[in-house]
Amino acid sequence: MSQERTHYEVLGIPVTADSAAVKAAYRRAARATHPDHGGDASEFRLVSLAYETLSDPAARSAYDRSYGGTSAYRRPASDDAGAYRAGAETVLRPGQARPTATDETVYVPAFAPGSVPVLDQATAAQRMHGAPRKRGVFGAQARLAREARTVQLLSTHVLGALPSARLVNGLHSPADRGYLDHALLAGYRLALVDSMMLPRGVYRWDGTSLLRDGKAIDPPRLAPAVRRMQEIFPELNVTGWTVILSPDGNLHEPVIDYARGADPGSAAAVHVVNAANLVRELKMFLGTGPAPNVVDVPVLARLLGGMY
Repeated sequence: MSQERTHYEVLGIPVTADSAAVKAAYRRAARATHPDHGGDASEFRLVSLAYETLSDPAARSAYDRSYGGTSAYRRPASDDAGAYRAGAETVLRPGQARPTATDETVYVPAFAPGSVPVLDQATAAQRMHGAPRKRGVFGAQARLAREARTVQLLSTHVLGALPSARLVNGLHSPADRGYLDHALLAGYRLALVDSMMLPRGVYRWDGTSLLRDGKAIDPPRLAPAVRRMQEIFPELNVTGWTVILSPDGNLHEPVIDYARGADPGSAAAVHVVNAANLVRELKMFLGTGPAPNVVDVPVLARLLGGMY
């Protein structure tokens, strides 16, 4: 299986490396790969491109916001139990039990003495990263309160049930110049979560708009970001949720019904739900994947690089 590496992997440095570490890593890699010293010309070109990007603060920031590039990024994900990922399936050895969400966390690739991972083990073991941050002026306090409510909901009801899930808050959207409020990674599934706060009542979702008393309410445009993240991370199953929060904190309000014939989420890969259904659906989606106890360290590192 072909594998395309990130610039950090090409230079053998963590995503947190400073400019001095980038320069030192480039010098080592250039000496080892330069054709004049018996190295491989194609590998030297990768090393040069990696240094050209990571040594320039603006270029590095743009690269991180693109989640490490837009090319296909596929890796066979092996773990200590002997399972590996091939395309969209996890292949198990004969007689081997399928991993469950409550199994011991497995880091892929495994942390080994002397290796230089793209993310240190302490950071990879952290369950939640980032927090709602003020951006813009209009409606900032209401947005911050709404995002904080969602963080509390996810950390309390989802992370507690899925020990290997990792919550990343506040990412750049790769589809536009906007933002993604929350991303949950568990194994090879990625859930993107946005939110709205609406009064209690009964709403109808027709696949495009929320309707109440004949009036349409447009939810956040999450679908383009879901599609773009799926392109960037072809090894993952990427799905989106917009959670509608009630001002009084009732997880079962407001009520979201689906119009007759409307698909609640598959067409745009985005579901619109209240808080109770968000928790239920995320547990099902993330906890029943092919390897829900796996933390894919390079994928997590790329997500962290995309934080604002």
